[in-house]
Amino acid sequence: MPTPARVTKTVLRTARKTTRRQDYSSSTKGALLDNATVLFTDHGYAGTSLDEVVAAARVTKGALYHHFPSKLALFESVFDRVQERTVRDIEKGLTVSKDPWERAKIGLEKFLEVCREPQYRRICIQEGPVALGHERWHEAEKASSLGIVQRTVDDLLDDLGGADGLSEAFGAVFYGAIRSASEYVADADDPDAASEEVQATIGAILAGMRLLPTIGT
Repeated sequence: MPTPARVTKTVLRTARKTTRRQDYSSSTKGALLDNATVLFTDHGYAGTSLDEVVAAARVTKGALYHHFPSKLALFESVFDRVQERTVRDIEKGLTVSKDPWERAKIGLEKFLEVCREPQYRRICIQEGPVALGHERWHEAEKASSLGIVQRTVDDLLDDLGGADGLSEAFGAVFYGAIRSASEYVADADDPDAASEEVQATIGAILAGMRLLPTIGT
């Protein structure tokens, strides 16, 4: 019958092996996502093959299929990760001010900065609708960014005295404007100039809102 000490050693040895397998699996998945992100950014969804991804990540095709059953599943994970990182960066930027109008300005500037970054521009704006289909892409975009837009709009409306029953409508309108602006900047020959035009346009809308004494029904 095994002694307690031997049982303890066996348990610890098994735990260490399990931890190493988990660490390796996590490292493999991270390498696949990192390298797929670079390849999708440089060559797009259609121009990237799984053979290129596994070669760049230095793993086997079997390791890839262990984590991602298809090229589409891999792209979707890359897309979601880029989106989540973008949301975190924008939300972090919003913490520097408590003034709702200044926060709206900062949020717009941060988002337009992101739209000019090659990774977000290619994967989330240009390739996302093609690879995922417009409906899936639109739902993913709403899930990641509509919340920020809605909170920003609600803060602006509260500063103006509230807008009974109009909060959701304002949020939808501003979300639509932001989404159109992102595509306008991403597809522009000169994204920096397009970004300045968008900031001036939405800035004028915000300035007009601020002049209103109240908004309501």
